[in-house]
Amino acid sequence: MEDREVTTIEGATGHPAGRAVLAAFESEGAVQCGYCTPGFVMALTGLLGRTPPDRRSPERLLRELQGNLCRCTGYAAIARAVERAGREAP
Repeated sequence: MEDREVTTIEGATGHPAGRAVLAAFESEGAVQCGYCTPGFVMALTGLLGRTPPDRRSPERLLRELQGNLCRCTGYAAIARAVERAGREAP
């Protein structure tokens, strides 16, 4: 990791997409125990940062996040948050 930048969950607010993702997760109630939240937030922040707005379909974003697992929700609130962040992130 020499000469590389690493952003942790605490640094997500420093990125416009990170702020949009955090706001969407809060607005949609996509947090229960909080165990999986950092993984979803960071993965989605990175994904939105490298995906142009016109290519952010909810289906594509959710497909890209399939490796993230949540042990206590039915994913409906997370899916709503992903869709909202995809629309609202710059």
